[in-house]
Amino acid sequence: MIRYLTPEWLEESAKMYRLSSHFEKALSSVSAKLCFRVTADPDWGIDGDMIFVVDVNKGNLVELAFYNENAAQKMAEFTLAASPQNWKEILRKDKKFITEFLMGRVSQESGSRVALLKITPYANHLVDALTQFELQFPDEMSEDELETYRTDLTDLRAKLNA
Repeated sequence: MIRYLTPEWLEESAKMYRLSSHFEKALSSVSAKLCFRVTADPDWGIDGDMIFVVDVNKGNLVELAFYNENAAQKMAEFTLAASPQNWKEILRKDKKFITEFLMGRVSQESGSRVALLKITPYANHLVDALTQFELQFPDEMSEDELETYRTDLTDLRAKLNA
């Protein structure tokens, strides 16, 4: 099990993405730099917004990493934001990204809506790439685990100058 919103999560997701030709083929029509904002929720140990980037070029995963706000704004073609609870529902496949986006529970902060709608049919493949193993979300952690998680995210945000 890997904790959600940690470097380990993105590293393992990138590693598994690159080990399988499935994702490159499934996303071969996609070239985009997407930033995903997970909004702060202190009850979940997330004391400040966290942003991670998925950079795909014709299905090839160029980068999957955390960014600070300034760096994300400079490179992003699209920035999408939602609460950690909304992202959890999407990553657990309880809800679909396209539905949550159209209902406004995932907001688009930057980029062309028309261009984003052209790549949303591929969203499920990206969700699959980020969930190839069991994820542990903060609401599933013990109090001690949650405090460690909060400290780890605070350290990560400091490292990113976020």
